[in-house]
Amino acid sequence: MKDNLRDDELVCRCEEVTVGDIRKAIQAGARDVTEVKLRTRAGMGLCQGRTCELLVQQIICRELGISADKAGFSTPRTPQRPVTFGTLGGDGFDK
Repeated sequence: MKDNLRDDELVCRCEEVTVGDIRKAIQAGARDVTEVKLRTRAGMGLCQGRTCELLVQQIICRELGISADKAGFSTPRTPQRPVTFGTLGGDGFDK
């Protein structure tokens, strides 16, 4: 990772989160990847953090002077979408 990241550089393309957004989250108290994710939505887009999580972790490490194991990783989640009770119950009304 380059040393001089500008605040306007995009980190999470899915949610349009910038380096500056991540730095603000850290200044507001975020201390790991999950806390940054909750404050900025970085890693909550279509790729679920596969593209940006490592960069978010590296920014946290650099800003706080901590190791990668302390910055951690976010909890992986499966993509969710609404499902009708008919689909769950199998009554055929959702067709």
